[in-house]
Amino acid sequence: MGSLSKQDQVECRQKAEYANVDWDELGFSLTKTDYMYVMNFNPDQGKFSQGTITPFANIQLCPSSGILNYAQGLFEGLKAYRKEDEGILLFRPEENALRMNMGADRMCMPSPTVEQFVDAVKKTVLANKRWVPPHGRGSLYIRPLLMGTGPNLGVKPASEYTFLVYASPVGSYNNGELNLLIEDKFHRATPGGTGGIKAVTNYSPVYKPLTQAKAKGFSDVLFLDALSGSHIEEGSACNIFILKGNVISTPTADGTILPGITRKSIMELASGFGYQVEERALPIEEVFDAGEVFCTGTAMVVKSVASITYRGKRIEYKTGADTLAEKLHATLTGIQTGLNEDKLGWTMAIH
Repeated sequence: MGSLSKQDQVECRQKAEYANVDWDELGFSLTKTDYMYVMNFNPDQGKFSQGTITPFANIQLCPSSGILNYAQGLFEGLKAYRKEDEGILLFRPEENALRMNMGADRMCMPSPTVEQFVDAVKKTVLANKRWVPPHGRGSLYIRPLLMGTGPNLGVKPASEYTFLVYASPVGSYNNGELNLLIEDKFHRATPGGTGGIKAVTNYSPVYKPLTQAKAKGFSDVLFLDALSGSHIEEGSACNIFILKGNVISTPTADGTILPGITRKSIMELASGFGYQVEERALPIEEVFDAGEVFCTGTAMVVKSVASITYRGKRIEYKTGADTLAEKLHATLTGIQTGLNEDKLGWTMAIH
């Protein structure tokens, strides 16, 4: 790929307008931006109406709405990145749209089409483009929401739905070492449940074990399968991989594990590097003798695990510049930010 000269890049940067933000101090928390996108489902027409960009603000909900009473809701998470030449890239937004479609079917909700979803994301980013951090200093995190907003006293699907997209500039999700605690009392998901979709119901139940783990100095928890309690599944908001020799293994996304888009991308990249990548059940014992362990997710991207603790036993793993996780991170973020050629067609330029 061709690149601009330093002089051209400086001129481009001078033309770009940025919000008054200390980009170097960004963490992973909400910074309110200018606009959001709202689109409502028209029950008479059986489809979503034309969406609109509106100033970012609180929304009104009926006290008996489906989202408030029965948690009939889904969300997605993706990012927009600034290139060196000030252009803006989205990363695989159609994958998020497809995952929302799948989740909506499970939750008895209508869903925006892939085209509607991607268009809404693009319009939200463009409306808030001054909040997209400069190249290499963060990203714009985009949060699409699908909610049952119609009134419901009885247990049944809502009659009205709202699709909303907002965004916030973010920095690193976790700046320190990743030290995980295996949780053997609480479970994140059960077979036949909603663990394989991004239902809002999946997240607040992990607060208690996560809060307890962090109080003990851990970064996150690793959940076990609910049936046997002997296999690793995933963290509170990330997928997990182990490396042994030339083989990379990750738990099968068979209904209790979220099919992460970063997870999918890392599997494809690792296969391209010549590694054997497999999805299968991962017994706890195998995690203990892994050569390397890393986690993936939209927020953290790819990050090495420094240690895993289970019932008082702590195992430490290789971290640092010469790890596979670091190589995968550099490759993926290079594609996402336009530094590496996107041979796989994963990025989408928006104007």
